[in-house]
Parts: sequence; C-alpha cells; structure tokens
Amino acid sequence: MKTIQIYDPPMCCSTGVCGPQVDPVLPLFAGMLSQIGGCGVTIERHNLAQQPAAFAKNPEVRAILEKEGTESLPLIFIDGQLELKGRYPQPAERSAWVGRARDGEQVKVAD
Repeated sequence: MKTIQIYDPPMCCSTGVCGPQVDPVLPLFAGMLSQIGGCGVTIERHNLAQQPAAFAKNPEVRAILEKEGTESLPLIFIDGQLELKGRYPQPAERSAWVGRARDGEQVKVAD
C-alpha cells in the first residue's frame, strides 16, 4: 500500500482555514488527500505546532530542519522518498496524483 507523509509548517489546522490569512492552496490539498485516501493510499499528516515529536523521529526531516529551518516546510514524502520541499503540489500535480491513485499506479510528482 502506498503512503504519503506530509510534514506541515506550524499552523492551527491542516486546512489552514481557521487562521488569520487563509492560504487557498491548503483546502485544495486537503481535498486531494481525501480523494487519494479513498483510493487506498495511506496518508500521514504532521503539523509542527501540534506534533513536533513526529518531526524529531524522522532523521531526514530532522536533518532538513536543522540545515534549512522551517522555511523548508512542507516536506512531502511518497513511499519514503522526499518528493516536494517548501511547497504543496500545483494543480496539475494534484490531478496527476489523484488519477494515479485511482488507477492504482505509483503516485509521483510530475517532472
């Protein structure tokens, strides 16, 4: 079973809609994760403000944060491989992820 791990920057919630400035990308990303999760992909999402231990337990995440700081967040891993750093997937990438998850193919960021 495929797994997507997201290490989000500190925020009030994963959708980002309860903070003072709503990032329109966050609700779209949350919706995409819901679609992919419905296709059998395991989603693990960690928020630095609420789950700092998850960041400390992952050696690669810890090393990136020590070297580059929280500006490197979000970090998105697919099947254990770092796929995106410092940004959420673009609309075309989100569509490709959903399509591949539905088809049972490997979910990967478009080049």
